[in-house]
Amino acid sequence: MKALALAAFVLLMATAAVAQPAADIPIIRASVAPKIDGILDDEAWKIAPLPMTFDQWVSYGPVRGDKMPEVFRTEVRVTYDDRNVYFAFHCSDNEPEKIRTTVSRRDSAFNDDWIAMSLDSAGTGQSAYHLFSNPSGSQMDAINTSASGEQFDADVVWYSVAKTTSDGYVVEIQVPLQTLRFKGGDQVRMGLVFFRKVSRSGYSYAWPEMLPGQWVFDRPSHIVFSNLKPRRLVELLPSVTYGVNQAREESSSAWAAADSDAHVGASGKFGITSGVTFDGTINPDFSQVESDQFQVTVNQRYPLFFSEKRPFFMEGMGLFNVAHGDNMRTAVHTRKIVDPIFGTKLTGTMGKTTFGVLSANDDHPGDVGDRGEEFADRNKLSTIGRATYALRRSDYVGGIFTQTQHAGRSNFAAGGDLSIRPSSTQQVSASFLTTRTSDDNNDTQGSAGHVGYGYETRRFESGWLVEHYDTDFHMDTAFYRRTGFTAGYTNNTINFYPAAGKKFGLQRIGPFFFGKYGTDRIQGGDEYFADVGIRASFTRQGNVNVEFSRGKETWRGQQFDAHNDIFVFAGMQVFRWLNAYGGVGSGPAIYYDDVDPFQGHSLGSFYGFTIQPNQHLSESFEGNSTRFDRASTGERVYSVDVFNSRTTYQFNKHFLVRLLAQYDSSSHRVLTDFLAAYEFVPGTVFYAGYGSLYERGPTDPRAADPNSPIRLEENYRATNRGLFFKASYLKRF
Repeated sequence: MKALALAAFVLLMATAAVAQPAADIPIIRASVAPKIDGILDDEAWKIAPLPMTFDQWVSYGPVRGDKMPEVFRTEVRVTYDDRNVYFAFHCSDNEPEKIRTTVSRRDSAFNDDWIAMSLDSAGTGQSAYHLFSNPSGSQMDAINTSASGEQFDADVVWYSVAKTTSDGYVVEIQVPLQTLRFKGGDQVRMGLVFFRKVSRSGYSYAWPEMLPGQWVFDRPSHIVFSNLKPRRLVELLPSVTYGVNQAREESSSAWAAADSDAHVGASGKFGITSGVTFDGTINPDFSQVESDQFQVTVNQRYPLFFSEKRPFFMEGMGLFNVAHGDNMRTAVHTRKIVDPIFGTKLTGTMGKTTFGVLSANDDHPGDVGDRGEEFADRNKLSTIGRATYALRRSDYVGGIFTQTQHAGRSNFAAGGDLSIRPSSTQQVSASFLTTRTSDDNNDTQGSAGHVGYGYETRRFESGWLVEHYDTDFHMDTAFYRRTGFTAGYTNNTINFYPAAGKKFGLQRIGPFFFGKYGTDRIQGGDEYFADVGIRASFTRQGNVNVEFSRGKETWRGQQFDAHNDIFVFAGMQVFRWLNAYGGVGSGPAIYYDDVDPFQGHSLGSFYGFTIQPNQHLSESFEGNSTRFDRASTGERVYSVDVFNSRTTYQFNKHFLVRLLAQYDSSSHRVLTDFLAAYEFVPGTVFYAGYGSLYERGPTDPRAADPNSPIRLEENYRATNRGLFFKASYLKRF
C-alpha cells in the first residue's frame, strides 16, 4: 500500500509539473547593445541561453505532443537596454541544405522554416505580439487577442536579420520599447511563448508546450526585466499621394482627358501613458496599394468579405471584436469606413482592463442602410467603444457599443461577451447584442446572441454552438451574413496518429462530423446540413480532405436541396520550390433569384500553386471555376472562371517589384497592375504603380447603331488606366 501511495504521489507530482508553466526567468541587461547582423559574436550574447532543452519543445501541429528531435536543438538568448529588447536564436539543423527560406515581402513566408515568439508585453493574458522570422530575416507579424485571435493585417515596427549556417540558421531580433505596451517598474513581467517550424516535415513546435485546447495566453513562460521604463511613443506619419487616371470615352474609341489628383495627409500617435495611446489622422489617404483579389460574385447569397489593409486602423485592431459565433465575422469591420475626413482612436490597458474608442467622419460612405445612392455622398459619423476585463489567463468579460449617424439615420448597438475556460480542455463563450435603428420613417429594435462550448484533447475535438438573430437586428459597423434566423451547430473530430510520418508520410488522420439545424424566419422555412468526412495530414505540409454532405435550405418560401454531395481537397509543399493545392465539389445548389428561384446543380473547383525557383523570385497563381446547370432541364445557367496571378521579384526584404494579372469571366474584366515598392519599416514606404483595366465590348462603338454598316465585334480593350505614386515617412521622437 505504501508503494502504491508513493507511486500515486510521484504520478501526481509529475502531472502537476506538466500542468504548471515554466518559472519566471530573469533577463540580464546588456552593457553594450548587440549589433543586429545575424552573427552572434557580440558581448551581449555571451550570456547563457534560456533554460530550455530540446525535448521541452513539443509539437502542436499537425501532431500534438511529440518531442522535438535533438537535431533541431534551439537556443534562445534575451537581453535589453533602455531602448530595445533583443532576441537571438540559434536553430540547429543536421541537414541545412534542406532548410526552406525565401526573401519575401511581409506576411508571405509561412511555408518556409521559421522561428517565432508570442510576447504578452502587458502581462494581462489578453493581447500579444506574434513575431515570425524565416532564415532570410523576412518578417511575419500579427496582433493576437482573446476575442479575435491572430490578426495578420496588423504590422508593427521591429527589426530582424538572419543567416543560414553550416549547422542550421541564426536569427537576431530587435523590438523597440516604443513598439510595446507595458507598465514600467522595478520588476516588469512579460508572458512569452516560442515557436519553431520545420518546413520539410511540416511540424510546428512550441516552448513551453501548448496543451490541446489551449493557446498562447494559458501557459506561457514569463521573463522578468529589472528597472525597465517605457519610452513615450510620439510618432508622426506624413504621406503624399499623386495619381493620374484616364478613362476611355463610351461614345468613341478615344481616351478622355486625364484626371490628376494630389493628396497630402498626416497621421500621428501619442503615448499618453506607457499603456495608453492616442491616434489621430487628418485628411488621410486611405487608398489601398494592394488590390482586392477577384472573387466569384455570381449567384452569391451572402456578401463577400475583404480584409482591412489601411495603416490607421492597425493599432489595437484586434480589440474591436466580440466573441462571435458562425454568422458574424467581426463586430467592427473598418472597411465600412470608406473615405474618412478625419479619424481618432484611443487604445490602451489599465490594470486588467483593455479598452479602445474609435471615431471617424466618413465623407463618401456609399449606400448605408439600403437607402439608395442619393445618400451615398452624405457624411457618416462612426463612434465605437470597446473594453475587456481579464479574469484569469485568457478568460475575459467584455462590452461594446457602436453608433453611426448618417443623413438623419441613426444606428446604435450595445452588448457584452465572455470567454471562459472551466478546465484545460474546455472553453465556453457567449455574446449578446442589441440594436436600435431609426430614421425619418422607421424605428426598429433587434437582438442577437450566441452560446458556444468547445472540448479538445489530443484525441477528441468537439464543438457546440447555438446562435440567434432577430429580423430587425442591424449593426452598421459589423460584418455578418444575415439576420432573422436561429440555428444550432455541432462539429466533432476523432484524431489518430498512425506512427506519425513513418508510413507514406502520414502524420494524423481524423474522421469528422458536422451538423446544423435552423429556422430562417425571413425566408420562411427550416434548413439543415449534415457533413461527414475524413482529414489527413502528411509530411511536407500535406493535407487531404474528403467529405460527403446532404442538406436543405429555404429561399423565398421554397425548400431546396443544397450543399455539395462530395468535396475533395489536397495540398502539399511538393518540393522546396513548389507548393500546390486544389479542391473540387459537386452537388445540388440554389439559384438565388428573388422572383423565380429554382433548383440547380453546381460543379466548382479551386486550385493554385506557388513556384519559387530561388530566394528572390516567386510566381503565385490561383483559380476558381464554377459551373451551374438547371436541374430540371440540364441547361447551363452560367459558367464563371476567376484567375489571379502574382509575379514578385524581391531584391531584398525591403525592395520588390510585383505584377498582378486578374481575370473575371462573369464581368469580362482583366486587370493588370505593376508595382515597385520600398518598405523600410511599416510606415516608411514608397510606391510607384501603373494599372490598366480591360473590358470586353464592341471594338467600335458605332457598331451598336443598327443602321451602321460596321460589323459588330467584341474584344477586350483598355477602358481605364492609371499611374500613381505614394510616399510616407514614419518619424519617432
